[in-house]
Amino acid sequence: MLCKLAWGNVRRAGRDYLVYLLTLTLGVTVFYAFNTISMQVDIAGIDEEGLAQVMGSMLGYLTYFLAGVMAFLMVYANNFIMKRRKKEFGLYQVLGMGRGRVATIMALETVIVSVVAFVAGIVLGVGLSQLMTFFTASLFKTQIANFHFFFSVHAFNLTLACMLVMFVLTLLLNLRAVRRTKLIELMGAERRNESIKTRNPWIAIAIFAVGVVLVGVAYYRLLRDGFPLTATDSKLQEAMNQFGITTAMVTVGTFALFWGLSGMLIKLLQSLRGVYWRGLNMFIVRQLAAKVNTVCFSMGVIAMILFLAITSVTCGMSIASVMNENLERYAPADMSQTYVYYTPDTLDYYKEYVNPSEADRMVLADTTVDLYPAWHGKDKSADNNDETGKKVNIADVAGEHVQIDSYLSYPFGGSSPSVSAGEMCKTMGEKLPKAFGGSKADAMGLFVTPASQYNKLRQMMGEEPVSIGRDQYLLTCDMGGELIDLYTKYMAGGHALTLGGHTLKPATDKSDEDTAAIANSAMGSNPGTVVVADELLSQINLQPYSSSLLVNYKQGMDTTEADESIEYTVLDNLLVDGKEPGSWGIFITRSEMYTQAAQMNGMISYLAIYIGFVLVVACAAILSIQQLSNVADGSRSYRVLAQIGCDDRQIRHSVMAQQAVFFLFPLAVGLAHSFVALKVIIELVSIFGNMSIGGTVGLTCAIFLAAYGGYFLVTYLMGTGMVRAAIATRYSE
Repeated sequence: MLCKLAWGNVRRAGRDYLVYLLTLTLGVTVFYAFNTISMQVDIAGIDEEGLAQVMGSMLGYLTYFLAGVMAFLMVYANNFIMKRRKKEFGLYQVLGMGRGRVATIMALETVIVSVVAFVAGIVLGVGLSQLMTFFTASLFKTQIANFHFFFSVHAFNLTLACMLVMFVLTLLLNLRAVRRTKLIELMGAERRNESIKTRNPWIAIAIFAVGVVLVGVAYYRLLRDGFPLTATDSKLQEAMNQFGITTAMVTVGTFALFWGLSGMLIKLLQSLRGVYWRGLNMFIVRQLAAKVNTVCFSMGVIAMILFLAITSVTCGMSIASVMNENLERYAPADMSQTYVYYTPDTLDYYKEYVNPSEADRMVLADTTVDLYPAWHGKDKSADNNDETGKKVNIADVAGEHVQIDSYLSYPFGGSSPSVSAGEMCKTMGEKLPKAFGGSKADAMGLFVTPASQYNKLRQMMGEEPVSIGRDQYLLTCDMGGELIDLYTKYMAGGHALTLGGHTLKPATDKSDEDTAAIANSAMGSNPGTVVVADELLSQINLQPYSSSLLVNYKQGMDTTEADESIEYTVLDNLLVDGKEPGSWGIFITRSEMYTQAAQMNGMISYLAIYIGFVLVVACAAILSIQQLSNVADGSRSYRVLAQIGCDDRQIRHSVMAQQAVFFLFPLAVGLAHSFVALKVIIELVSIFGNMSIGGTVGLTCAIFLAAYGGYFLVTYLMGTGMVRAAIATRYSE
């Protein structure tokens, strides 16, 4: 009997349960679909070892966070249903039904709705996950060779666990509401609005002003200090502490803004008497002031979540876009191998912290070493072998090759660079790029390389050589953005450089970035190099820093076979007179770098879309439920407005104005936070290239905002429908 009654109630009150049902179904769909990423990666043909496990783990932890957001959302949805049906539950008790049986009916209704939502969500999630496989393949730039239907038990169990927690939470709240609410309160619930205490407007305005000041100061501190990513080791803790203070200020300021919003609105519009007394504006302001008091905390949370969503999407996808745009410039050869020479700091570190006996065989290099023989099988203590034991000889695959030697811009054994970006900025009266500020990146200064090697690299890349005289220099950089602009401006201004006591003038008026890469690297390998004549370099005795061997495979040779033939090469330590001047650095092929970049781009984009879309939709759903609950609370007021002669257009305008404030204020605050954070991020990323929020990023953000606006439209339509139903109902005291 109780089951039949519960099922009938769900069918009859379907419109009231619609918000709860849709919200829960959306949560199940999203949780299941996005947690099938490990299976999607396998089907999409992405064979990067460990990628599926890493992404699956990341999305799993992220799901727990989003489940908390969804639980917060379900509490609001449940409150909306309870407010709409309190009188009905009171009527059951008047007819003789005990509270235990009423609670049982509510529990059965919750079970029915939750099961329907879970089943519908899993069905939709399974379908969405199949489609997302193709999206995943496109993000990671792979082809699906053998697509087949799949079902993830792991995603199902994770989703079920999250939904069970939400179900238990909702059920307990429902039972608590019935058991603790008196019968007279249930029967009179339709006439009773939420108990509201209007705050003193002057105190609210003061709190609002404090919030504005805190947010403004936090913006200033963030724009001044930036993120603590570029701080030196000695200043990192201090930078983290300052960043923590800035974060606390913007968080407290955001909540203070919304706490004081009601008083600010009242005083502001009361001062505009022509506006305040027009139409139903006085009623709208009073309604807003009353409701803002009760939802100020949730509005602050929504503003911060929207900030996180907008920033993560825009920043993540834009950084991935910058990496993709620069990828060709970052890969000048089919393969590259670096060798890094020891510096005085390295030797001191080994002697003091690692192993003094190891430091005994390490020595400062007074000249660079030739790397090609190490790959050619000459001048070595042992053969290089791949994992199969086959002898590896780079001459079997190598066509053109060049070695780029990089020197520090100070003499052998020195510690202070002769050429640095900071000194260039001082000469021109410019500011140092944000990414260099407070970091040790500029302390090393620019590298120096001989013109013969630079021109050989240009020829290998199909470019004409550049003439550089003994008293001239050329600046190169492969990172683009602000850094290349700085070097170009310095050369175009005719500014001289002093290197080893020699004054040099620019050989041209533009810095080179197209043929500036000195190794294969996904983030760029050349933050700044001074190219000088070989004759000059041989005279000034600079400290060697690194050497990079760049090799193009023989004409007509299959790239995959060439990569595989040298992939597992293990190089012996290079010895000069029995001493070790350095150690082998990064070895990477062009195809491997392209694959890694594509996978990184796909992973960043995937996570950004997942976080952004779920958070934006969750925020919009929370606001939607809040506003529908507010309309339900205010149904008696709207009925009175209709009885005293207010027309339908004025009442609809009142509903629209109230909902617009609640939807737009958190969005405006979230956007303001995002714009400031993105300004700092753009300055930070500009060292690698100009970050753009157009294209795919702009389209994605537009879709998210359209979803947010769609929730606003649906809320308005449902709200006006509830108001019309309330007006049509005859009201009796």
